[in-house]
Amino acid sequence: HVGLGGGTAKRASRQRFACAARVAHRVLVSRLLREGMAKEPTFAPIPERPNFPQEEEKTLEYWREIDAFQESIRQSKGRPPFNFYDGPPFATGLPHYGHILAGTIKDVVCRHAHQRGHYVERRFGWDCHGVPVEGIIDAKLSIKGRADVLNMGIDKYNEECRSIVQMYVNDWRKIVERFGRWIDFDNDYKTMDLNYMESIWWVFKTLFDKGMVYRAFRVMAYSTALCTPLSNFEVALNYKEVPDPSIIVQFKRKDKENAYILAWTTTPWTLPSNLALCVHPSLTYLRVKKKTDGIEWIVGKDRFDWVCSSIKKDPKADFELLEEMPGEKVVGIPYEPLFPYFKEKVQREGREDKVWRVVSDGYVTTAAGTCIVHQAPAFGEDDYRVCVKFGIIDKDGTGMVHPIDEGGCFVADVTDFKGQHVKEADKHIKEMLKHKGNLVFNGTEVHNYPHCWRSETPLIYRAIPAWFIKVEEAREKLINNNNQTYWVPSFVKEKRFHNWLMEARDWCVSRSRYWGTPIPLWVSDDFEEVVCIGSVAELEQYAGRKITDLHRHFIDDITIPSKQGKGVLRRVDEVFDCWFESGSMPYSSKHYPFENKEEFEKGFPANFIAEGLDQTRGWFYTLMVLSTHIFDQPAFKNLICNGLVLAADGKKMSKRLKNYPDPQDMCNQYGADAVRMYMCNSPVVRAEPLKFRADGVLDIVKDVFLPWYNAYRFFVLEVTRFEADNEPFKPDPSRIKKSTNIMDKWINASLHELIRFVREEMDAYRLYTVVGGLTKLLEDLTNWYVRLNRDRMRGISGNEEALTSLCTLYEVLINLCVLLAPLTPFITEMIYGNLARALPDGHPLKAKSVHWVMVPDFDPEALDPEVQKAVGRMQGLIELGRTCREQRQVGLKKPLRSMTVTNADAEFIRDVKGLQSYVESELFVMSVNYSQDASQIALSAALNFKVLGKKLGKDMKAVQEAAKNLSQEELLKFEKEGTIKISGYELNKEEMTLSRSFKDVNDPNLHAIADSQTVVMMDFTFDEELEQMYLAKEVVNRVQKLRKEAKLNFEDPVDMWASVEAAAAPKKGAKQDPKLAKTLEKKADYIDKLLRRRLFRNSQRQGHELVVIEDEYDIDGERLRVCITARSAFCNMAEIRKLTGDEAAADAARMYLATFDYASLSSKVKEGDIEFCYGGQVCRLKHQTHFSLGAGEAAWLA
Repeated sequence: HVGLGGGTAKRASRQRFACAARVAHRVLVSRLLREGMAKEPTFAPIPERPNFPQEEEKTLEYWREIDAFQESIRQSKGRPPFNFYDGPPFATGLPHYGHILAGTIKDVVCRHAHQRGHYVERRFGWDCHGVPVEGIIDAKLSIKGRADVLNMGIDKYNEECRSIVQMYVNDWRKIVERFGRWIDFDNDYKTMDLNYMESIWWVFKTLFDKGMVYRAFRVMAYSTALCTPLSNFEVALNYKEVPDPSIIVQFKRKDKENAYILAWTTTPWTLPSNLALCVHPSLTYLRVKKKTDGIEWIVGKDRFDWVCSSIKKDPKADFELLEEMPGEKVVGIPYEPLFPYFKEKVQREGREDKVWRVVSDGYVTTAAGTCIVHQAPAFGEDDYRVCVKFGIIDKDGTGMVHPIDEGGCFVADVTDFKGQHVKEADKHIKEMLKHKGNLVFNGTEVHNYPHCWRSETPLIYRAIPAWFIKVEEAREKLINNNNQTYWVPSFVKEKRFHNWLMEARDWCVSRSRYWGTPIPLWVSDDFEEVVCIGSVAELEQYAGRKITDLHRHFIDDITIPSKQGKGVLRRVDEVFDCWFESGSMPYSSKHYPFENKEEFEKGFPANFIAEGLDQTRGWFYTLMVLSTHIFDQPAFKNLICNGLVLAADGKKMSKRLKNYPDPQDMCNQYGADAVRMYMCNSPVVRAEPLKFRADGVLDIVKDVFLPWYNAYRFFVLEVTRFEADNEPFKPDPSRIKKSTNIMDKWINASLHELIRFVREEMDAYRLYTVVGGLTKLLEDLTNWYVRLNRDRMRGISGNEEALTSLCTLYEVLINLCVLLAPLTPFITEMIYGNLARALPDGHPLKAKSVHWVMVPDFDPEALDPEVQKAVGRMQGLIELGRTCREQRQVGLKKPLRSMTVTNADAEFIRDVKGLQSYVESELFVMSVNYSQDASQIALSAALNFKVLGKKLGKDMKAVQEAAKNLSQEELLKFEKEGTIKISGYELNKEEMTLSRSFKDVNDPNLHAIADSQTVVMMDFTFDEELEQMYLAKEVVNRVQKLRKEAKLNFEDPVDMWASVEAAAAPKKGAKQDPKLAKTLEKKADYIDKLLRRRLFRNSQRQGHELVVIEDEYDIDGERLRVCITARSAFCNMAEIRKLTGDEAAADAARMYLATFDYASLSSKVKEGDIEFCYGGQVCRLKHQTHFSLGAGEAAWLA
């Protein structure tokens, strides 16, 4: 015999035997099919263990074969359009989880829209311009700044950029397609294409003609790494907590000896550019004298204590107060500049009477510093404004000190720090101030500071001329248009985006770069004459040549004659901010208005867009600004905003740190569907962060996909079994409507409720509720419907019931495929492809792809809240029973005598009674008793301490004691009315809950458990009959395990045998009780019923059988030996002896029949009797008289 573990050789032998048995079966089926004896099954066989990633690869290949996506587009031509805008990513890096998440959301919505009868154009787009591209070229060619680009030539530089723009396009396509997204890469749009750029010019010209464009000298956030200003919304994209210098500097007064003015700054590098000091006119300032050296300081009264604390001095002990005065009295005091670099410039311009004096303005606060702010108008917005107000500089920037180059390094004027980057110069400036005696305090402050969102370097603020789009005057229009849109989640629209629009600033759209769409403005040298070009044709009129490209090196040489006698107009140096290009996407991707005018205008605004939360101040904003200015409409109607995908530890995903799993590895390990469902079933689709865990993806496979697949596989196996003895399976929904089985009605009602729910929720773009609803039905299907109707589908209740339950299961499975197709496009295609084989041609659910099938309408008549409530009550009761067993540590395999259900609600009892057979089956109880008698039930109260803590405070203990002493009448009244007064406090059902239990349960074999309405008591008394049922199930379990190990299908031609042996070494003096042997004898019919086939005694084997697999198992101290053999001739030896009249001849006849395998013997039987010759005598062996095809056919064994 084979031991429990078995050896490798023995297991290999088993597999060969099992393989031989299956091959024999396949040969037989093939032969019978050819001969018309068997029917080809409706559904293709499916493996026991799926490999989802491999199946997805097969599906991708299938989609390519049938051109699935493009065919779906062709099929939907002429349907109502569903317009979708896809924001363009850069193709200079590989897609990350953020792209995959946003792409999945877009794909789910667009697929669903298609399945709802819409034509959905889905074009991919590429953001081709800007810093991401230039940065790669700068690194490749070691370009440090503008001079290097000009020396190289803008033409060569831009062509280098063009050459690498789409370096990762093929990788993007591969990854996007692998994750199941259907989008058109062949008909994509690119922001560098002539048509796209021409439409950008049209957008700008439209704004220019409306007076929305102007040039101004402004202090703006500036990236020294990119050598260009950034717009205010770009600044908001990347704030970081960083340490910066925090210094107090003393400025020497000119009008008084040994006297100074104290100012505080976090940007020492701006001090060489200082032109004034600013106080608040109404704040109080102190003039104090240090007792140690007699030095006088002017400092804000509100900040003097902070100054003393910083320098570790006592305000009273170390200083003498000389004077308190308002800020306006300080105005006009002259002082010496800290650095001498610009004294000659000030004298040359005749500004000595205005520069390096104290001025005043209301922007100075008491929140930080000394209440005195140093003014460097080239590097501060308020500084610039105040210095213009006091005539220190002119509005056009004349008189300004601006000693840094485009890369943020000091120029030659600042001799001591020439060539140093401003941030690097901070420490050297502090050292010089300390040496000169001007540094009063040198500290550090950690604060939120803006960084360049492209280069991750700190920004500076710098006064430069730039081109702006007016936004501030359109705030009300923007808010009004935002109110016309629908966002998921709504708080992003109503709070984050609305607040941003409330404070919207004019938009700087110009960038001092090279690879981008040139701003189409031609100006005179004094900027007084400006011409805006809005099309290629218009430019060609001035150029006198054909224009085939709008990039700088193709058009910068074009000049326009001045109409005001100013010579010629030349194009301005700047290109567009890439956000202006992406914000123009709705128009430029269609080459509007030069082409597709009618099509665009019919489809604008878009039905739907989706991107991440970071686009609130990016693409969402620029879309809204441009559409409001051009059409006074929002650019979109509906928007889904997703949150950020973070590493498992909550930190930002980092390629350097490798703190997240590679998306393609997740795809190859678990499948794209699992990643898609994991993300869509998470808070990230509600604009909350997702901490991405590989375990979470695995959970989707284990908890959703495998149960779903197993239910589908079970269905296919049972239909194949059904068809073996019946007509081919044909889905018949009418059977479900006629069914009297409450579980059929329940799952059908749940299906149609889900169809209604999905349609409504997808109309509202709430993916997070849709996924939950879909997975809930999958759970109901696999954990309840299939589980509770398994035997019914196997024919235990007859063929009609089997067919009805199979039709019900089919209806749910195929509709689930249709509903889940947008979310999990691969597994649904795999399952649907097999299920659709049962549908006749022309059926509305039949197509080559599930993604071509329309979402069905729900059937109002199928909705049945009463049935759903009844089954819900049954489920709750079963869960209570399971918990009761768990508390007694008695598994579900052990049958129990009875359970008693007590509930005062007659409707509850009626509902559960109607489903009693399922309760008995699931809880393995022999009977269920019911009672509405509440007299045996005790109510008890429990306080919600978490909710009541603040309300009750120190009275908590007294109220808790009073609650314990409430009478049953008081508790019943509370249950009815919902409130009760205890110790002066009124409590509600959230603050106090009730529980039920049985009174006076003294029998140790009884155990009770309750929820808020129902009490369940189970009887755990030992019963020998029940013990035998338990052992019978254990036998069945071991037989099924052995069949599974041999990888046998239900229909494989094998026979099964069992025998019981006593334990090898019973304890000394112990009485041997052969319980298992008795069970095999007394519960034989029960075992056969559970197995759905006969389990024969090992003693009945005839010796010639081919063993497929065998094993031994220990069950409660007895050894069960199970053997499975390939089906072969089973001889009626008594009849053969009568026929041959000789024992030796009879044995020879048996050996002769054993030479036939099952397939050959089956074929031989069809031809008639089998002739057998022995000792010159010819005998005719008759089927069913002298032998049968396996022991199961042997009527003489009955």
